[in-house]
Amino acid sequence: MSPLSSAANRGFANASSYDTHRPSYPPEAVDDLSAKLQVKDLKQARIVDLAAGTGKFSELLAARDEGYEIIAVEPHEEMRRELEAKGLRGVRVVDGNAENVGVEGQSVDAVVAAQPRTTWEATLKEIMWSYDDDHPRFRHEKWRRVFDKQLSSTPFTIQAADPLFSLPLGEDSVEFTCWMRPEAIWNRYRSLSQIAVLEGEELASVKEKVFAAMGAPDAEKNRDGELPLHGRTVYAWTSSVPGAPLKNGG
Repeated sequence: MSPLSSAANRGFANASSYDTHRPSYPPEAVDDLSAKLQVKDLKQARIVDLAAGTGKFSELLAARDEGYEIIAVEPHEEMRRELEAKGLRGVRVVDGNAENVGVEGQSVDAVVAAQPRTTWEATLKEIMWSYDDDHPRFRHEKWRRVFDKQLSSTPFTIQAADPLFSLPLGEDSVEFTCWMRPEAIWNRYRSLSQIAVLEGEELASVKEKVFAAMGAPDAEKNRDGELPLHGRTVYAWTSSVPGAPLKNGG
């Protein structure tokens, strides 16, 4: 199993803070994705939650009426510890990653990989991108290559192709808004791994910029001093290709 990068180990070291301040997922997105994956109303379906983190998505699956058997795969020790402490119904926490899931092939009904993602106001996004550390994240969309590489063939290599997933991917999204006080927004912002590793003056400088953005004249606030946090949950789905791969005559 490939080891985690030092940036990931450091960035997610404070798993408790991550779990407290990172967003969850809209129920309608979870319900729709369950239907797309054909596990909605499928009692005791076996689902792998890959890179489960502290269990943001596993929690929502475990709370459903289907009584899912969930294998939560997570390589970060502190994240696993935080997830295990929740004692979620039907959830088994496993040390692993995409290369070593720890289950036999064709033995599960669905595999999900979920990441909380928030669409911040323009200034906050600019700050975040200025500290980008070149580690692949959902927004970089490099995950699409896993599926697109299946089509990187020519008339001379097509018989050697070994497709695993059906294409094109199904995709949808759900927008949401939650109202939060400035300090709570900062705590959520600081849980981003590339911000979480900052210290001293550099961290203080980022905090100053974030609060300045939230205090701008055009920043909308309600009577409780809360700002609207706009987000969008993006989800994609596919299914395994039935039958033998092309190189075996399928």
